[in-house]
Amino acid sequence: MRVLVTGGAGFIGSHYVRGALGDAWGLPAIDQVTVLDKLTYAGNLANLAPVADDPRLRFVEGDIVDRGLVDTLTAEADAVVHLAAETHVDRSIRAAGDFVQTNLVGTQVLLDAALRHGVDKFVHVSSDEVYGSIETGSWDEEQPLRPSSPYSASKAGSDLLARSYFHTHRLPVCVTRCSNNYGPYQFPEKIIPLFITALTQGGTAPLYGDGSNVREWLHVDDHCRALHLVLESGGPGEVYNIGGGTELSNRHLAGRLLDACGADWGRVVRVADRPGHDLRYSVCADKIAGDLGFKPEVDFGQGLADTVGWYLDNRDWWRPLVHGHPHS
Repeated sequence: MRVLVTGGAGFIGSHYVRGALGDAWGLPAIDQVTVLDKLTYAGNLANLAPVADDPRLRFVEGDIVDRGLVDTLTAEADAVVHLAAETHVDRSIRAAGDFVQTNLVGTQVLLDAALRHGVDKFVHVSSDEVYGSIETGSWDEEQPLRPSSPYSASKAGSDLLARSYFHTHRLPVCVTRCSNNYGPYQFPEKIIPLFITALTQGGTAPLYGDGSNVREWLHVDDHCRALHLVLESGGPGEVYNIGGGTELSNRHLAGRLLDACGADWGRVVRVADRPGHDLRYSVCADKIAGDLGFKPEVDFGQGLADTVGWYLDNRDWWRPLVHGHPHS
């Protein structure tokens, strides 16, 4: 199988590429991977260094809104795994246009190209944030979308576009919606690497409001294994929630990161809460478990310890990235 991976130099995309070219989580390996990445602030060729010499990998620097380039690359692919996106909520509050352009228009460009060239599968990677906040219980895939931020609204719009191409054109699209990811190579504006990199340099780390916002955590390796399962066996037109099963308030998470980095609460700075900040996300992942046999395997405690260890051991990767980024 020849696969076009958009955003393949980013945090999740590069992990997917490394895994799909490696052991592929016990699933069929990919014959050829073409990575299309714009190399914005969050894209980094160093993320692909472990597989840079693999003859099955081709890297193309470019934008998913470039119709000519996307058409050329899609014509050479059997499937598309679409991860390219603007993802940071704070950035979307300040500059929503960038999110509409990449997340919505870019997805439409890819869908059109996939339709023209008859790809066998289009995996559209989305977020639990499209459902909005939920006080108790968990969202399943049939829940209406109630996004709260320009970021999540742009992702919800791209989800609906992707599903429309299945219903209108029978393009074999699958949509995945994951909970918060963590792991190695994550850009240091997100809360876990932000805390680790700040604390290990003797600085302070920011915490929004009273830290009561709750998120569900999923190790990036579990997420990418689920994406590969969906690529191989996901039903056309289906939506799959991918949850990690570990819910923590931001304050609880901050406490665990302080302990892991040998720091105390004096190193945490409370900052004004984000406008429209959703209180809690939680997805029901029974469908992907029942249909595809997926369940997360990385224990959160071990995964967090391994992630802290990775950042401590790879300071040369993140030090050039930590200056001037916004709060997570």
